[in-house]
Amino acid sequence: MVVTTTDSVDGYRIREYRGIVRGVMVREPNTIQSFKAGFQGMFGGKIGAYIKSCEQGRQAAYDTMVQQAQSRGANAIVGVRYDSDAFQGGSNDFGTEVVCYGTAVLVEAKP
Repeated sequence: MVVTTTDSVDGYRIREYRGIVRGVMVREPNTIQSFKAGFQGMFGGKIGAYIKSCEQGRQAAYDTMVQQAQSRGANAIVGVRYDSDAFQGGSNDFGTEVVCYGTAVLVEAKP
């Protein structure tokens, strides 16, 4: 599976469009991550627990998008983008939503 942020794939032509595909992941830090982040936040700098959680969320959203494209018979995804947002629930819990999306296509090598 070729996955690219560009609208085309060098050396290939798009033979067929298979539609928009996306993966969505919502993550909420656990109690230990929140405690560690609060402690690290007092001193400034990177908050490792949240970085790891965000990276895992991005990977899960990406994997879901690729699976969706494969289920549509695509062999590439073009125009891939990520979007994310933080949210806060009613009990002061918060989390992040990560969306990964693109266009599933069937490509073939140019002659």
